[in-house]
Amino acid sequence: MGATAAARVLSEAMRTQVAIVGGGPSGMLLSHLLGQAAIESVVIEQRSREYVQARVRAGVIEQGSADLLRSAGLGERMDRDGFIHHGTQLSNGGRGFHLDFTARTGKAVMIYGQTEVQKDLFDAAEAAGRTVLDECTDVTVHDVTGERPSVSFVHHGESRTVEADFIAGCDGFHGVCRHALPPSVVTEYERVYPFSWLGILSETPPVDDELIYARHDRGFALCSMRNPQLSRYYIQCAADESADAWTDQQFWDELRRRIPPDAADRLVTGPSIEKSITPLRSYVAEPMRHGRLFLAGDAAHIVPPTGAKGLNLAFSDIWYLSNALVNHYEDGDDQLLDSYSETALRRVWKAVRFSWWMTTMMHTFHDQGDFNARIQEAELDYLAGSEAAQTVLAENYVGLPY
Repeated sequence: MGATAAARVLSEAMRTQVAIVGGGPSGMLLSHLLGQAAIESVVIEQRSREYVQARVRAGVIEQGSADLLRSAGLGERMDRDGFIHHGTQLSNGGRGFHLDFTARTGKAVMIYGQTEVQKDLFDAAEAAGRTVLDECTDVTVHDVTGERPSVSFVHHGESRTVEADFIAGCDGFHGVCRHALPPSVVTEYERVYPFSWLGILSETPPVDDELIYARHDRGFALCSMRNPQLSRYYIQCAADESADAWTDQQFWDELRRRIPPDAADRLVTGPSIEKSITPLRSYVAEPMRHGRLFLAGDAAHIVPPTGAKGLNLAFSDIWYLSNALVNHYEDGDDQLLDSYSETALRRVWKAVRFSWWMTTMMHTFHDQGDFNARIQEAELDYLAGSEAAQTVLAENYVGLPY
């Protein structure tokens, strides 16, 4: 729906059933699932559609997330253009081994960029005529513990308010919804890691058919991909590093030092088309509900990207929340709404644990000395030789059940 048409609909009907703050993957997926159940929603997004759609983020889709997209009618392009990965490569100081997800769990992951998921969600919303308002400023939520919560904002210079039965806060870590929870009711848990990731995107063939996770004394490295001619690479860097301080050649040279020699020999380099710094943190806010406001995705929790859990956690939140809202409207049953926070947080904390474990096993902590380095080496050596340990990693990586 175009901006003019959306504004006209909003002017005529200032009330909806679910107001969704945030038009990223979690907010758009919630709107889609609710729409399939004939539940009305309005999506309110601060950025433009072009900006949201262009954000370069996650690329690993868990088995459960892929199945969810398929069941929602959103999997056609993913299955055509994505890549099924049955395993991954792990390297310790240049010595690598293969971890077979399918042999250990019977499952796999899909490599399909978040930008592509976002395009599919926007296209589906447009085809269905759902109300998605972008470029909204001064977004504020009101009366979330009352009977008529609302969201006010400025859209194309005009002040507007949407009243709703419920508000879904899908507006990310820096959004307004989490801050609507009074400090007296929310508990925050956080671990900030003493390093960042320097990442580049290059129009070059991937160095390997699968992801390569590399632990090295110089720091962690990750080789991933988006398609046969688009590669995504990361190296661990200082927490206060600037992407501008690195030339492309410096990046490629450092990546070669950290990955297995056979991968370094076949690495194809080229100009970066995007370069960025990603800080690493683990963060959880509890509870994920306050009155009629429900948090989902990055609005409630952040994980370091090492375990590839951020987008997938957002999708599991939305699965729980959409089912709860459907039960409310179709059956008048609020049991799932009342247990949403507790249910979602059980899975969140398991993913936080896994992401923390992967991060501490694979990264260089310069303040922890030689003992920590030897423990990491022993952990990876044990993992390489133990089917039981590989099963534990694999079942977490492909995704725990919802």
